Order: sequence, then structure tokens, then C-alpha cells
Amino acid sequence: MDLFEYMRQNHMEKESPLAARMRPTTLEEVAGQQHIIGKDKLLYRAIKADKLSSIIFYGPPGTGKTTLAKVIANTTSAEFVQINATVAGKKDMEETVEKAKNIQGMYGKRTILFIDEIHRFNKGQQDYLLPFVEDGTLILIGATTENPYFEVNGALISRSIIFELKPLEKEDIKQLLRKAVCDREKGMGAYEAEIEEDALEFLAELSGGDARHALNAVELGIMTTNRSEDGKIHITMAVAQECIQKRVMRYDKNGDSHYDTISAFIKSMRGSDPDAAVYYLARMLYAGESVTFIARRIMICAAEDVGNADPQALSVAVNASLAVERVGMPEAQIILSQAAAYIASAPKSNAASAGIGDAMRAVTETGNLAIPAHLQDAHYKGAAKLGHGTGYKYAHDYKNHYVKQQYLPYELSGREFYKPSGNGYEVKIREHMQRIRREAEEGGETAEQ
Repeated sequence: MDLFEYMRQNHMEKESPLAARMRPTTLEEVAGQQHIIGKDKLLYRAIKADKLSSIIFYGPPGTGKTTLAKVIANTTSAEFVQINATVAGKKDMEETVEKAKNIQGMYGKRTILFIDEIHRFNKGQQDYLLPFVEDGTLILIGATTENPYFEVNGALISRSIIFELKPLEKEDIKQLLRKAVCDREKGMGAYEAEIEEDALEFLAELSGGDARHALNAVELGIMTTNRSEDGKIHITMAVAQECIQKRVMRYDKNGDSHYDTISAFIKSMRGSDPDAAVYYLARMLYAGESVTFIARRIMICAAEDVGNADPQALSVAVNASLAVERVGMPEAQIILSQAAAYIASAPKSNAASAGIGDAMRAVTETGNLAIPAHLQDAHYKGAAKLGHGTGYKYAHDYKNHYVKQQYLPYELSGREFYKPSGNGYEVKIREHMQRIRREAEEGGETAEQ
């Protein structure tokens, strides 16, 4: 590198966005992702030993996919080449492969090819890489925000290890922001700025686990805020709101506003008010509430407050929970809205909830009551001598596949735990149970031939 190239690169580094300047250079500096780079984890050991095989990093924006690739570039003895799938063409790959072959032949060094946004490559481009990954000419590191099992060729997937990166925890984001504000070498320390704790909390919360988003907001705040009388730049809550273009909402996840809002959301679904349910859903989403937390509450409400009045409600809620994990925000809000509106609009019954509550109390009060002998397991030698299973009536041998016999412990005879309501499908359940019991009484207990 000549003097002019050095000066150009040094200038570019200084002018680079804060998020780029703060990018870690060693594994120890990487925030979060301890589930894959903890000291006892495979990826950590492989990087430290410089024994990487082809890998694909999969996760939301700003979680460190490119960062980990850069760390590998700084620690490996292999040649490192980076291309972006949005702009690279076949010619770029051909040149990379040719260079890799030459380096391997002349120096015995392997080449690591990092492809950012690998899901942007079409099938033909991905197929082109396959033989060179297979014969070891290239070690592939792919990065994608899309599920690789849907977007990357199965052949490449089978030759790679998939590492899923998670959104950074709030504390990780706060630590990064504090460092960015104070660091004089890479960060904004020379600007003599201070960030207030509530603004720090707000930005960490609203970043949604995206470090880049949070760092961009801090950089914008410092660069556009006038100095106060004490000569310092103060990043207040008002500045933070402007920088992230989102009004603060009183919503502390550990405080009253969190519990008040989720309570109103649940009670609106229970109270059959889909408009209010969707409104409180919007408030939680706007404030940055976890979509998985919201989905869990919808599933609970489906079982607790709808139950068998609409058996489909729980299926809708469970499928919504699975879908939001796969789709992510912002589209996940549509899925949650559909589920919340369905639960709110469904006929209601708390019979399942009341039933298990009553049964739990009975168990607590009466202890381990004896199970009727005819219901006990008879599938072992000697069971008959003990009377286990003797006298059991097989329900499918009888009309309506029902026969009256003692199922509860004798001490609880006649006790009702599940009492179907007069709403929705439970009307049919109640009518069905009444009918088969009545017909069994009228027709006796003669088994059907």
C-alpha cells in the first residue's frame, strides 16, 4: 500500500458511518450471540483454530452477520474475499474462483468467500459455486436475512453449517451505545457528548435488537444537536425521539404501563371487542413489545376464554405464533391482528379454564385417590390376579361409542368438572353428551354386535 492509498483508506475509515467504525475486530469484542460464539461453542473454536468449513449466517439486520465475517477475516490465515450478491455477477465469481485456484496452487492457502445477502443470488449463480465449495477451492461464508432453507440451494445448505443470529439483547445495545458515545478512537468521544439514561433505554428498546439502527440514531443525534451551556452535547429523550423518528410511548416492560396495556388487550379479546383488541395490539407493537410475547398471550386467551366454544380459536392462535416467528416484523403485525380479531370475535367459554381449576382444587383437597380397578393397566403379567382391568367396558362396543361406567375415583362420583357453556360449539358438545347418556340409560348396557 503506497502513501496515497494509506491516506485514502484512513480518510474513508474516519468518514465511515459510526456503525461501521464501531464494528468489532475480535471475537471478544462482539456483542451478544453467545449461543454460537461462546468460548465452548463450535464456531468460536473453529475461528480460533482457523479450521472453518463453509457456513451461513442467518438472522435479522444489525445482528452481526457481516461483523462475524470481518472478525474471521482478521483472524484467519486464509485469503478473504467479500462480494455483495445484489451487485455481483458471474464475472465477479469467475475472477474470484480463478484467483483462489492460483493462491491455492502457489501458496497452498485456501480462500474464504464472504457473500453478503446470498439469498439474492439466483439458482444458477448458487449452482456455479457448488463444485468449488465441494473441492475446497472456496470456503463459503454466506449472510442472509431470509430463511436459508427456503432461499439457498439445498446442495449448498448440505455442505454448510447454519448459524442463526438472534436480535441483540437490550443490555447489549445499551453497552454498544455507551461505548460509541465515549470512544475517542472509533466512536464519537471527541464530540464531548453525553446520553441520558432514559434516552439510552428508549433507543435500546426501539432498536429492536438491531445494533446498526441504534448506532445510526446516536450518530445523527450527536451530529445535529447544539452544545449546551456546559459545552457538551446532551442526547435527551426528545433528541432520541427525533433521531429514531418515533414518539416515546409510556411503556416500561417492567412497569405498570406494560401490565396495564397487556391487561387491556386480553380483557378486550375476552370481552368480544375486536376494535379495542387491535388498538391495544398496535400500542404494544408501537412501543416495541416482543411479538412472541404477544402471540403467547393470544394463545392463552384462545384456550382460557374461548375454549371449545370455538375449537378453531386455539389453532388460529398457535399458527399465528408459528407464523410471526418465521415472518418477523413488520409483516408479523398483520398476523397478530388477524389472530387477535378472531379470538375477540369468537364465541366465549371459560369452561376449560374453570374445569381444570376445579379439578386442581379437588386433587389438592383429596390427594391421591384410588383409580377404579377396572380402569387400571392390565397389560402385564399378573394384572388379572390383582383385579386390574377386570370388568372394564370397551366404549366402542356400545351404541354411540359410549357406555356408562365409573371413571372418576369412587369418592368423587357425580362430580362435574367440565361444564360446557351455552355458546358456540359447546352447545353441540353439551347436547351430544346429554343425548348419548340419555340413550344409554334408555337402552341399557347391551354391547352392539
